[in-house]
Amino acid sequence: MADSTVQSSKAPWHLWIVGVVSLLWNSAGGLDFVMTQTRNATYMKSFTTAQLEFFYGFPVWVVGAWAIGVGGGVFGSVLLLFRRGLAVPFFVASVLGMILTDLYDFVLTDGLKIMGGGAKPLILSGLIFVIGVRLLIYARAQRRRGVLH
Repeated sequence: MADSTVQSSKAPWHLWIVGVVSLLWNSAGGLDFVMTQTRNATYMKSFTTAQLEFFYGFPVWVVGAWAIGVGGGVFGSVLLLFRRGLAVPFFVASVLGMILTDLYDFVLTDGLKIMGGGAKPLILSGLIFVIGVRLLIYARAQRRRGVLH
């Protein structure tokens, strides 16, 4: 017998838009991770030797944080589309993975300098972070409304 205290709301139209767009966005991050980790020559040919050495020299904990960041985003987006409340902890993991990766890239190493300096790498990382946090906030709100269960 179903628990009568649990209410399930109809999925709002924007859930599908946010879910699909976030899945495409996070899949691009996943592709970047896979292509970098597999050292795909075609994908990596636009980077300098110093940049390649930087990427390929990541410590295991950074690779793990990056994997959690992109994996959390991809799985969080899929779970959002399936209306599952587990999307929230996956988006939390994604944001935490981003924070750790950015800490390494911009604080613990000369990653900003290696990536060419200037504002572009910071703006891109900031945009990724803001989108990740907004997805987390969105998923939490949908879970509170009973859309995600």
